[in-house]
Amino acid sequence: MSGDSLDALSSEQLHDLAVKRARRHLDVAFFWRLMKYLPAAEAGAGEIDEADADLDSLTAHVDDVTTSGRGEVGDLLRPFYLEYLREHGVTGP
Repeated sequence: MSGDSLDALSSEQLHDLAVKRARRHLDVAFFWRLMKYLPAAEAGAGEIDEADADLDSLTAHVDDVTTSGRGEVGDLLRPFYLEYLREHGVTGP
C-alpha cells in the first residue's frame, strides 16, 4: 500500500480523477500515453473490433478517452491511472 486512498477507488473514479488532473494541468502527455495504452486494454477486454478501429483513427481515440474508465477496459487501465496520479502527488478525490 502506498499510503493513499487511490486503491479503494473504482476504475471509473480513477479515470475521472486522472483526466480531471491532466485537464487542469494541460497535461497532453497523459492523454497521449492513454491513447497508446487504450487499444491494448480494449483488446484485453475482448473488444477487438474497437481496438482495430482505434488503431485506424485518432478521432476514435479522442472519443475513447472520455469513456476509458468504464467497465473491463477501465479495470485494465487501473495501473496506468494509479501510476499517473501518484507521480503527481494525488492521494484521493
